[in-house]
Amino acid sequence: MALTREFSETVRERAQTDVEFRVAMLTEAAEAIVTGEAATARALLRDYINATLGFETLADETGISAKSLHRMFGAKGNPTLSNLTTVLRVLEANEGLTFVVRAV
Repeated sequence: MALTREFSETVRERAQTDVEFRVAMLTEAAEAIVTGEAATARALLRDYINATLGFETLADETGISAKSLHRMFGAKGNPTLSNLTTVLRVLEANEGLTFVVRAV
């Protein structure tokens, strides 16, 4: 199901003004990666990228083309581990975060 423009705009506006919301989006995406929920992780990362840096800026910062990034985080995307970690490092730095994986 495609998202409506209103919903996408709502997410973008909230992310631009609410640091905790952005951090939660990025954290949920990282947790989804670790738990094997690839589709959820891709959707959250796509929304985060659209609401913050944008794909063009992310492309400049990662050295991965914007077209490739769009494909990677699309519904049928399948990013390589190398590309995914490159993107996550840029997004972490953009938000001033450092992810730590802890076994429980």
